[in-house]
This record gives sequence, C-alpha cells and structure tokens, in this order.
Amino acid sequence: MARENDASASGRPGAPGAPTAEDLLESAVRELAPGAAGNPLVARIAAGEAPREVFAVLALEQHQIIASDRRSFRHLARRADGDPPVTAFFEALAEGESMALGALGGLADACGLGAGAVRDYEPRPGCQAYPSYVARLALDAEPVDVVIALSANFAAWGGYCATVAHALRTRYAFPGAACAFFDFFAEPAAELTALARAAVRYGLDTSRVTPRLAHRYGRLLQAYELMFWTALAE
Repeated sequence: MARENDASASGRPGAPGAPTAEDLLESAVRELAPGAAGNPLVARIAAGEAPREVFAVLALEQHQIIASDRRSFRHLARRADGDPPVTAFFEALAEGESMALGALGGLADACGLGAGAVRDYEPRPGCQAYPSYVARLALDAEPVDVVIALSANFAAWGGYCATVAHALRTRYAFPGAACAFFDFFAEPAAELTALARAAVRYGLDTSRVTPRLAHRYGRLLQAYELMFWTALAE
C-alpha cells in the first residue's frame, strides 16, 4: 500500500522523545477507550434487564464475525511474511478465533440453536460492520498499525465480555459452558500482550508505525464495536 507521508508521527526509534512500543499501545488503549455510557445494552445485561433472546442473536452474529476475523488475521499474517514478530501476533489471533469459535458452541446450545439455525441465519448489517472493516484493514493497512488499533479495541471488548459473563451467571442463570466464550475474552492475555509489544517494537525499529493512522483505525473499530451492540438491541 502507498502509505501516507507522516514522518513526524512515525515514532522512529532513537529520536529525542520517541515513544516506545509500550507507550504507543498504552496511549491507544487510554485515548480510544469508549465512554462509560457508550454501550447501553451491556449496562442492561449487567442489570439483568435485557431479554434472553439477545444472547441467541449474539451467538449467531458472532459465529459469522469470528469466521470472518479469522480469515482477516490469517491474511494479515501472510502480508507480514518476512516480519516474524508481526506475523506471530496475527497467527496467534487467528488461533484464538478458532478457540473462541469452539467456546461459542456452549452459548449456542444454551440458547437452543442447532446447526440449521446457524446456517440459515441472516445477519444484521450493523453487527457485521466490524468484521467488514477488519477485512478492509487486512487488505490495505500497514499490519503494525493494525496491531495497535486492535489492541485498543480488544481492551474494550474484553471489558464488555467480563460484564456479560458475570451477568449470565448471576442474572440469567446460564450454565458455565454458555459463559465460556465471554470468559475466553474477559481476561487480558499476557502472551498476546507480549506479542503485540514485540510487533510494535519491530515496527518502530523498521519505521513502519504511523500512530495517527493506527489511532484512526482504532477509533473506527471502536465505533463499529458499539454499532454491533446497538444492532443487537434493535
């Protein structure tokens, strides 16, 4: 991709005051974090006020999102071939999506969803905007910038999943297997954090990081994330 010329924001190592990989990742998480009131549906779930049907729709939508994101992460890994730390990050993400897809089966079973329901489900546009944008980034964004954007989004997504997992147990009396999908994402993965830092550090060493673009991608991912939850509530 012909990248925008933004040398002043590239974060080249060795320059006075140049940010570290940790600085870039932590600032993205902090600056792109959604507001506390930005996700009314998760607040309703936490209070036990959302209808149980929303979890069936979530399972059906996530089935398609996970399959799409896994393909996108594999494509990013291929595009980063020759850049081992970046490739390792996206390969780990793709493997994680496979694990998440397996865990999603427990929620689908608890909601009475069979293979036919998953196959025949017609997705909601607002729910599928997120994976569509991830696919766009997989095609033409600098992979290291995508690492930063995704890391910010994963922090928000993990918080939502922790809230939903707790509510499923305490408000909706779902069995443990139904919560496994949310449990999987709820806790920060130390290994993935280390891989993200290594990938961004490599990007800084090779002058491939453009914080302005990484934040743009992250801002849009956060907006599409909230669109997903809004569409679920409709």
